[in-house]
Amino acid sequence: MAYKTTIRNHTYQFNDLKQLLAKASPLRSGDVLAGVTAASYEERVAAQIALADVPLKTFLSEAVVPYEEDEITRLIIDTHDAAAFSPISHFTVGELRNWLLGDDADTLTLQQLAPAFTPEMIAAVSKLMRNQDLIAVAKKCEVVTRFRNTLGLKGRMAVRLQPNHTTDDPKGIAASIIDGLLYGSGDAVIGINPATDSPAASITLINMISQMIERFDIPTQSCVLSHVTTALKIIDKAPVDLVFQSIGGTEKTNSSFGVNLSILKEAHEAVLALGRGTKGNNVMYFETGQGSSLSANAHHGADQQTCETRAYAVARQFKPLLVNTVVGFIGPEYLFDGKQIIRAALEDHCCGKLLGLPMGVDVCYTNHAEADQDDMDNLLTLLGVAGCNYIMGVPGSDDIMLSYQSTSFHDALYVRKVLNLRPAPEFEAWLLKQGIISETGDLLPVHQSHKLLKSWI
Repeated sequence: MAYKTTIRNHTYQFNDLKQLLAKASPLRSGDVLAGVTAASYEERVAAQIALADVPLKTFLSEAVVPYEEDEITRLIIDTHDAAAFSPISHFTVGELRNWLLGDDADTLTLQQLAPAFTPEMIAAVSKLMRNQDLIAVAKKCEVVTRFRNTLGLKGRMAVRLQPNHTTDDPKGIAASIIDGLLYGSGDAVIGINPATDSPAASITLINMISQMIERFDIPTQSCVLSHVTTALKIIDKAPVDLVFQSIGGTEKTNSSFGVNLSILKEAHEAVLALGRGTKGNNVMYFETGQGSSLSANAHHGADQQTCETRAYAVARQFKPLLVNTVVGFIGPEYLFDGKQIIRAALEDHCCGKLLGLPMGVDVCYTNHAEADQDDMDNLLTLLGVAGCNYIMGVPGSDDIMLSYQSTSFHDALYVRKVLNLRPAPEFEAWLLKQGIISETGDLLPVHQSHKLLKSWI
């Protein structure tokens, strides 16, 4: 179906919904690389005007990636909740935007509507939003998940403690974990990106974190971010809390990652069977990022933000504890500078939350991007205002294994302090008991005889 709009006596035509979504998307280098972006700012505005008039029902009958060719499209269509969709089924994309920004779209209503939205609907409405709109809508959302603590409550921001090491040296990783804990980080997860995908190395690291969690009775969870098939190999040999996997928004993208829905289902069922959660049974951890489908030549001509949002349908199917958009990690070929990274992060966070996901953001960039820590400070603050579930805590903000720039333990302290945000409640109580923070949430000096230092290193 073609879509048209006229500006200053010039009629712009868009051949199908996929092209309309791409042309309406704010400028980013990945879409330029793919050849799908608007040729001018005026064409982008024309596409946004046309997109605003598209009925939401259209997204149920016109697929961006053909139903017959893609299991993600089939998942989206086959699991769509028609009953939940009924109250908003008469909306156009523009009307949905206006409603989302109004007072009727409160937290409870948005929670109930999450299964009514398809990823493409939410991608579409986000393309009509300014940054402040994305923040305002995301702020209303509350997505709460549980394993050994409670994540996602309003007024709280958790931190993934990311103690990566270039050689997976357990002593180096342990030192980084203790450093992070003493700064109040680690309530989202203690999560290690292993330097290799060796099952033996994963078992060693999982055992080490598990012993630390048990010894000090830390209300958090661990994850070694090995490939899902590696996790399946070791799941009966190590105390696995969460299963991790990078995912994308098309079947071909996931195939490039070596996964499909069947493998993810097998892993989900296997880790659920371990029953290691004490507060809940959200056991999956997914990471995504704009540009992954294009980098795998698996985008089917769709824009990268729409592909990203489709990945959230995969995540939603498995009720994860954590979803993380690693927004600036793929590089400037996809998000060129600080402005594009900030915009993409706010889109990802808002779209994921509307789809019912516990969204965190790795506020990050690669060293060859046109971005710096000032850009990341801005983004971190905006995400704190928007109610982001969690961020990363990397020693010194410089990941020595993955070679990119992220947020530090100090950055987490900053955003919690200036926005009056607190850790997960169970973890906060543990920090108080350990004498790491005061009743007001301030970090306390740590004496060298503190048991975390004295008993482990």
